Amino acid sequence: MTFNYPSSVSLVEVGARDGLQNEKAEVSTEQKVTLISLLAASGLKRIEAGSFVSAKWVPQMADSADVFARLAAFEPASGAQVTYSALTPNVKGLEAALSAGVSEVAIFGSASESFSQKNINCSIDESLRRFEPVVKLAHSNRIRVRGYVSCTLGCPYEGDIASSDVARVSRQLSEMGCYEVVISDTIGTGTPVKTARVLDAVMQHVPVNQLAVHFHDTYGQALANIHTALQLGVSSIDSAIAGLGGCPYAKGASGNVATEDVLYMLDGMGIKTGIDLSALLEASLYISDVIGRLPQSKVAIALRGG
Repeated sequence: MTFNYPSSVSLVEVGARDGLQNEKAEVSTEQKVTLISLLAASGLKRIEAGSFVSAKWVPQMADSADVFARLAAFEPASGAQVTYSALTPNVKGLEAALSAGVSEVAIFGSASESFSQKNINCSIDESLRRFEPVVKLAHSNRIRVRGYVSCTLGCPYEGDIASSDVARVSRQLSEMGCYEVVISDTIGTGTPVKTARVLDAVMQHVPVNQLAVHFHDTYGQALANIHTALQLGVSSIDSAIAGLGGCPYAKGASGNVATEDVLYMLDGMGIKTGIDLSALLEASLYISDVIGRLPQSKVAIALRGG
């Protein structure tokens, strides 16, 4: 196997959405905006800032329209262009996102039939059909769409998932018009060998420059899995500040891989990101204080002296 490390990597910060929506602590709109502002100040240029879903099911994201309204007036001191994206599972959600001025959205499917039913109450094929009008409307408004594939390295209900199933869903999202397909280890059971196997299968159908990875760190494998993805040429990585998050439909899943830990590894490998670790740690310590716990990040704990 030929290793093909990228010279630079684009980190997609998901802590303010995928992270906070799974935290029990209440975080105000003002605190969310402060967090996102600190993240942007560190050099992050892609930040998932909210989710336009039913407040009944995800009450933590009920204020997403207000968050985006406040972000519209914020400009990072660096002057860099930052993309603030949102999750939009259906046309209603997309219409709300458009009204809020969102410039990029994401949809989410699954490689597991059982998880699809538990998560969005429909089959995989039904979910993909539901996404077609969402993508079409987004494109008609010149909005880019990112597509998540959940449970690619394991499912809480089915166990192992066939790489061919992951490849099929990934190909369909790409063909539908998603500019980037995110291979997601929703419950954090993946290992480097599994990661390589799944990515190899997906790359037969989707070019590597259209792929991203999203790992949870349940068994401490996230950085090793990311390293495997880097070896295969993947240059877009999701992560969450302070290791925020989990998954409400995946019992036992811990938080996302911490952005600080990913950045420390990338810096040590000489891979460019444009992000300042010291500034990033300010965001990590801020949100950790807000939610009342230590950051789930080895780097933050080590540098804090804990």
